[in-house]
Amino acid sequence: MTDDMPGEARDAFEAHDAFAPADGGYRLTTTVFDTEVTASERDDYATDFGVRVEVPTLRSAAEDGEVGDAVQSGWLDTLERRLEDAPMATRAAVDLDGFDVTTADGTVAVTYAFAFGDAAGAVEVAKTFVEYVEGTYVEGVVPGYDYGEPVTDLLSAASTGEDGERGGTPL
Repeated sequence: MTDDMPGEARDAFEAHDAFAPADGGYRLTTTVFDTEVTASERDDYATDFGVRVEVPTLRSAAEDGEVGDAVQSGWLDTLERRLEDAPMATRAAVDLDGFDVTTADGTVAVTYAFAFGDAAGAVEVAKTFVEYVEGTYVEGVVPGYDYGEPVTDLLSAASTGEDGERGGTPL
C-alpha cells in the first residue's frame, strides 16, 4: 500500500498528475505498459525508489508469434543493453543501485533501483525511466512482422508528428 511509503515520496507522487495509486505503489498513467514505482525509507537522507515496467516480448507482440529464436534473442540482448543507459536520459545525476531485465510468459520486466534525496526529483526520474523504456521499446521493434496492440498504436503514434503529418518510424 502507498500508506507504507515515506510521506515525502507519497506527497510527491500525489502532486504529480501523471501518477496514480496502485496496489504496491504508483503507476504512470501516460504509458500503455504496466508500471509500478515504489519508494521506501533508508537510513540516510535519501529514499530508495524502485521502477518496474512490463513490456511484451517481440514474439508475443507479433500477431502470429512467428518471430525466430535468433531474432527474439538478438532483440532482447539489444533492448537490455540500451535500457541500462536510462540514467543518461534524466536531467539529474542518478546512479543505479540495481538494474534487471527478466523474461517470463511473453513479458519482459525491466526494473531499476536508485536512491535519491529529493522526492519530487525522484518522481521525475522514475517517469523518465518509464518513458525511456517505452521509447527504446518502440525504436527496437523489428520491421517485417505484423504486430498487435499495444505495439501498433505505439508505432502509429511514433510515426505521426505533432501536426498530424505522417512521417517515418522512429528508426
